[in-house]
This record gives sequence, structure tokens and C-alpha cells, in this order.
Amino acid sequence: MTKFSAFLKDEAGAVTVDWVVLTAAVVGLGLLVFTFVRPAVSSLAFGIGEKLGDAQECLLTDDTVTC
Repeated sequence: MTKFSAFLKDEAGAVTVDWVVLTAAVVGLGLLVFTFVRPAVSSLAFGIGEKLGDAQECLLTDDTVTC
């Protein structure tokens, strides 16, 4: 019984549990922020793609600007 009671009194594993809970909270917060930021980043990337496509259409094969 002394090994079992020593196991119950040992607090070394509690630190590990604290770190696991803290890490899960940080990951959860990151996912929550990602769900709000993703639509804005997606629309921004789409706009950049359109502007790059327009710029590509302005160039000819000999690198002269036609727009």
C-alpha cells in the first residue's frame, strides 16, 4: 500500500496534465481565430490573383506594356 499512496501523493504528473490542457487551449484558440480570419484572407488572395491576371494580360511576349 505504501507504493500506491506514494503514487497518489506524487504531483509530478500534474505538471504534464497542466501543459496538455494549456496546449489544447492554445490550439483551440488558434482554430477559433482561423475560422474568423480565413474568409478575409481567401477574398484577399482572390483579389490579388485577379490583379496578377490582369497584369499578365497587359504584357506581350516581348515584355512591352500594352495597357
